[in-house]
Amino acid sequence: MARIEKRARELADEPDMREAIEVVLDRSEDGEIRWVDVRDDLSSGQWGRLIERGVLEDGEAGFALADREEIEAGLESPDDDLTSGSDVEVPDSDEVSWSIYDKAAGVVTLLFFVGYSYGPVRSVVGNSIDVVFGPLQDMLPLYAVIMIIATLTGLYSTLLRANLMDMDRMSAYQERMQDIQERRKAAKERGDDEAMDRIQEEQMEAMGDQLGMFKEQFRPMVWIMVLTIPAFLWMYWGIGFRGAEGVWTNLQPIVLPLAGEVGWTDSLLVMPTWIIWYFLCSMAFTQIIQKGLNISMSPST
Repeated sequence: MARIEKRARELADEPDMREAIEVVLDRSEDGEIRWVDVRDDLSSGQWGRLIERGVLEDGEAGFALADREEIEAGLESPDDDLTSGSDVEVPDSDEVSWSIYDKAAGVVTLLFFVGYSYGPVRSVVGNSIDVVFGPLQDMLPLYAVIMIIATLTGLYSTLLRANLMDMDRMSAYQERMQDIQERRKAAKERGDDEAMDRIQEEQMEAMGDQLGMFKEQFRPMVWIMVLTIPAFLWMYWGIGFRGAEGVWTNLQPIVLPLAGEVGWTDSLLVMPTWIIWYFLCSMAFTQIIQKGLNISMSPST
């Protein structure tokens, strides 16, 4: 069943809302309607509910019907359908499988994590990455090097999430959970205990959707960490944080707002300065990259 039809059907089951929908349908023959056209027959609460549920949407001069045919069909649909199962098609969570390359990336990520506490691994990774970033560190101050690394990690993390996450699947998961919550709310308002029990069972069955969403979200994260952790280990190794090698000498402190001049290993907000600086740069540049490439990281519902 189409989304607008379902929303109109649910609204029609609320007190006084069926009449409100019928008034809006009658007064919007030209396709659009304004509050001034119906304020004598509708309360502001009814008008707000029509907009909130998407029956009315922004038009050129006022508001327009989302879809007249679907809304009319929703008024004709039997109320008993409110207690039926969700009509949102959701892919099976078993279909979200990791390839052998994804699993290999996960293993490599775990090995990289060992480097934070095991010196030999940290040293190997640090020396390897130093071949790439070492010349950059020699030419630029550390704050600029971290800005460049944050920009690179923001770029590939955005591209990896955009290409490895199935946003349509994520939207289906979220839409199904929203559909269940709306039907549960409607059943509770009617005091329909039998419908509440059926919806509760369906909600328990839908827990598999959460597993599917987790798989979808974590797959790009594995690849992001495969590329990001080595850069972190290189900085960890070079700065000499918590007993690490500390091969970089004569690092100049950085001046931060409110904090003033601080050393790179000094603690700010329970974290060292270099990590805070990286996260600030990463968040800022990631937002710029997403806007510039017109990539949305949120599934549409």
